[in-house]
Amino acid sequence: MQLLDGKAISAQIKSEIKIEVENWIAAGGKKPHLAAILVGQDGASETYVASKIRSCEEIGFTSTLLRFGPETTETELLEAVDSLNKNPDVDGFIVQLPLPKHISENTIMEAVDPSKDVDGFHPINVGRMCKGLPAYISATPFGILEMLIRAGIETSGKHCVVIGRSQIVGLPMSILMQRNEYPGNCTVTITHSKTQNLKEICQTADILIVALGRPEFVTADYIKEGAVVVDVGITRVEDATKKSGFAIKGDVNFADVAPKSSFITPVPGGVGLMTICGLLTNTLKAARKEIYK
Repeated sequence: MQLLDGKAISAQIKSEIKIEVENWIAAGGKKPHLAAILVGQDGASETYVASKIRSCEEIGFTSTLLRFGPETTETELLEAVDSLNKNPDVDGFIVQLPLPKHISENTIMEAVDPSKDVDGFHPINVGRMCKGLPAYISATPFGILEMLIRAGIETSGKHCVVIGRSQIVGLPMSILMQRNEYPGNCTVTITHSKTQNLKEICQTADILIVALGRPEFVTADYIKEGAVVVDVGITRVEDATKKSGFAIKGDVNFADVAPKSSFITPVPGGVGLMTICGLLTNTLKAARKEIYK
């Protein structure tokens, strides 16, 4: 078993981006600027946004955080999105999910200018990705692809099973893994909570990508010997032995599954750190106008 170490890989990617930013600025380019909108006081979102801001500082980006209370209306949030769309100094921005229930996530996502949609959630970017056109790829799938590339994992002709059909991870991941390029050329099966014989399907996977949101759901009897296992899940679970009162768990029971796998991601320290790299890469592309001229 080899560890797909998100901490080590993300540090390498950040170092590469930092050099690219320095060269870009030295050649007369503008310092890339990433903005984030945070609505409410969700603990996980607070932690994630703070990590994004720290990463921006590390690699030489400008970052801006716009905070809104949980009572913020959809109209007020749309006005903030419009303001960032029109701000020429902001290269890309994200609206941190989840949003309060009274605000439609789809309405907000569709209001983001596709050229600044560095999260890759806008229908235009999703459509461009599906057609194989230049697009901002959703940050988490982008991070997973980078892990596969940097570990030299063969994907052509392999059976990839994706658990979870979310628009953020499962759906784009299934599309990316079947593209006629590397990583890709897989035969892809996408499964979800209503799939029958889920365990039997997973047992046929050469590459298993789990984005279900159920802590330690996948156990050793779900995978075949030598499978590549990518765990996207990240859930806070109560744990009285921890100073914080909780532990972070993935969707895969790591201790149980690791001995049977050829490669596996840990949680924490795996896909989550790579997601931020995907966001930073998209922002640099936005600053350079590589996708939308």
